[in-house]
Amino acid sequence: MTDALLTPPSEASRVRAGLPGKSFARRATAIVTAAALLVGSWPAHAQQGGPPLLRDAETEQLLRDYTRPILRVAGLEKQNIQVVIINDPTFNAFVADGRRIFVNYGALRESETPNQIIGVLAHETGHLAGGHLSKLREQVSRAQTQMIIAMLLGLGAAVAGARAGAGSAGAAAVAAPQAAIMRTMLSYQRQQEENADKAGVKFLNATGQSSKGMYETFKRFSEQGLYSSRGADPYNQSHPMPAERVRALEELAKSSPYWDKKDDAALQLRHDMMRAKVSGFMERSDTVYRRYPPSNDSLPARYARAIATYRHGDLRSALSQIDALIKVQPNNPYFYELKGQALLEGAKPNEAIAPLRRAVQLSNNAPLIEMLLGQSLVASDNKAYAEEAIKILRTALSREPEAALGYTQLAMAYGRKGDYAEADLASAQAAYLRGDQKTARDLASRAKTRFAIGTPGWVKADDIVNTKPIKN
Repeated sequence: MTDALLTPPSEASRVRAGLPGKSFARRATAIVTAAALLVGSWPAHAQQGGPPLLRDAETEQLLRDYTRPILRVAGLEKQNIQVVIINDPTFNAFVADGRRIFVNYGALRESETPNQIIGVLAHETGHLAGGHLSKLREQVSRAQTQMIIAMLLGLGAAVAGARAGAGSAGAAAVAAPQAAIMRTMLSYQRQQEENADKAGVKFLNATGQSSKGMYETFKRFSEQGLYSSRGADPYNQSHPMPAERVRALEELAKSSPYWDKKDDAALQLRHDMMRAKVSGFMERSDTVYRRYPPSNDSLPARYARAIATYRHGDLRSALSQIDALIKVQPNNPYFYELKGQALLEGAKPNEAIAPLRRAVQLSNNAPLIEMLLGQSLVASDNKAYAEEAIKILRTALSREPEAALGYTQLAMAYGRKGDYAEADLASAQAAYLRGDQKTARDLASRAKTRFAIGTPGWVKADDIVNTKPIKN
């Protein structure tokens, strides 16, 4: 694991060298993007096409339950803040805009207690409540203006130095102000991190929760980063130095009256089930069985093994294990969801319909599960199911309007029904959400020819056709 409490040595040496203007602007922009990094960084492939996301109804519901009280005391309850899961195994959480907290699945897997991940979410909420991203952007804008002035002055000195035969002095005149301005930026960001720590503890206290998990998380990464931080320049770091940060956090957290408060047993079980699910879906089967050996008869261990079994091709054994889980918790919607998903992916869509109907009912119509049910109805190849699939998918998409999969299945359902105008429109919407704007415009253009001019479908298709391409 890496530790973003530290700036990599290569970055620090580049800052000390004093980079030219364009490089400074790129670094300043990168600082804004990484303003609230806890540990690690954006995966390289995410910078080009957006972060790869994971969706799961059970995990997302748990994270909503974790964040709801924190957002309420932070005054953000009505801001529709979402927790988004990133497909990355490193321990990382961050904010990159004012309405979403991003959490890597690695952070979910490695957090042993609810309190540990809640502490991380409280820290990130501190960034949102403090408006740190917008403030940091203002700092970057000012720094860039200062950099332009410094460069112009430096270039003037360089020209004068060249005439006097002192070229190196002119280069120093350009480099020195850049390094100073960058140090100021990093100092500002370190202060934001310290403020987010304090805010996180404040929110946890206000909700009657321990900040021990937050402290444990930072302490763990501090210990992992001690060797790499040895000899590092503390003024060239975007985060407070690990040992310094942990000492300050420990003092603050231990002063809380809730320091020794334990997580509720039922919440701990939900957390353990979530971690088992993450392992079962995201890790190799041999890794799953090392984490959850057959000798472990706990419900989370059985959950992880059942998922791993179905994912690696033994449908019959997986169904037997899932049915055993259902006997233990007959009202758990996610066991029925898992059974339906296993059957659907095992080329048995007709058999998947019944458990998915039950999952929808028990989950209070969770839209992601509704989409899975809609997919099973479409995959059954029974035209009689087309109208029901359309109704279910439209209901789900009204609450999850950015789900490309839902529109893809809706297009297929309309195709089964012979409604090609709506099929083209839904396909265009799916392509648009996937980022394939050319295909989206082509399909929307065709849809316009099938709808009567001025109808709602024609207007939606026209909107897609006339959407300006997004430039990367």
